[in-house]
Amino acid sequence: MGAEDPYLGLSLLTQHTFDLIILDLTLPGMDGLEVIPKIREISNIPIIISSARDDITDKVIGMERGADDYMPKPYDPRELVTRIKTILRRTSNTEEKVNKNKALFVANAKAREIRFKEKPLELTAAEYDILFMLIQHKNASVSREQLLYESAHIDDDSSIKNIDVIISRVRQKIGRIDANNIYIKPIRGIGYLLSDRQ
Repeated sequence: MGAEDPYLGLSLLTQHTFDLIILDLTLPGMDGLEVIPKIREISNIPIIISSARDDITDKVIGMERGADDYMPKPYDPRELVTRIKTILRRTSNTEEKVNKNKALFVANAKAREIRFKEKPLELTAAEYDILFMLIQHKNASVSREQLLYESAHIDDDSSIKNIDVIISRVRQKIGRIDANNIYIKPIRGIGYLLSDRQ
């Protein structure tokens, strides 16, 4: 999809999803170099400047304002295709790394909400307390006694076995979102460990 008018192009960017922008600097109503920061206000989409203006100053300003590449015309279309593929591969790899680094469990203490893989878990007050403590100590073991006595919604007179029952219910709710991995692991003779790794 193309747009000769920069204002129309900016409008399209807010209405549709694109993989990459090829931007000419000679545009009606607005210089292409002025368009780049306006794009960056609303999107991190890759930008390749393709222009007959081959002034080094334009290239420097364009890159400083957020363009990813600059190709002065004329050029072989095959080179443009190669550069597009290179940029898209790089941005795709970056997004994958970001996604891999995202926490699987995210707790919002103020709202008393826990999200797993960005989906909210429907937890009772006691289940929330237990899972919240495990998140706070993720990748480290937490004793059943600690889970029992530090929960505000479990009676101190409750049996330690109550913790196992609550853990089982929490696992079931996590399993509805991801049934292929076990995230709450028993630690023999101690308690449980929450792993945030798949």
